[in-house]
Amino acid sequence: MSDPTSDPTKVTNQPSLTTSTGRIWLVLGGLFAGIAGVMLFSLRSFSPPGLALWALVAVVLLYVGMIIVQLVTQRGRFRLGMLAGLMIVMAVVSLLSVVVIAASQVPAAR
Repeated sequence: MSDPTSDPTKVTNQPSLTTSTGRIWLVLGGLFAGIAGVMLFSLRSFSPPGLALWALVAVVLLYVGMIIVQLVTQRGRFRLGMLAGLMIVMAVVSLLSVVVIAASQVPAAR
């Protein structure tokens, strides 16, 4: 029987989480931050007041966090895991803020 940790199809054994330099996470994180930033900036006038701007600030800070992680951590699984985690948090913050803004635009039932 082969070693289960050497299974190349296992999610945690993918090159983007094992041997990458992390540059791809920064590129994709920057693209995502740009798209989310434009979307959140365009939603800034909707209620609840300030939610879109706070989410925009959070997305920018999370991307800055990705850059800091890339610069100060050693190459390896820890760095790649942190970059992936920060990008996931960026996506969750963006999605939740858009869902809250969209839900607040629905008129209340009488």
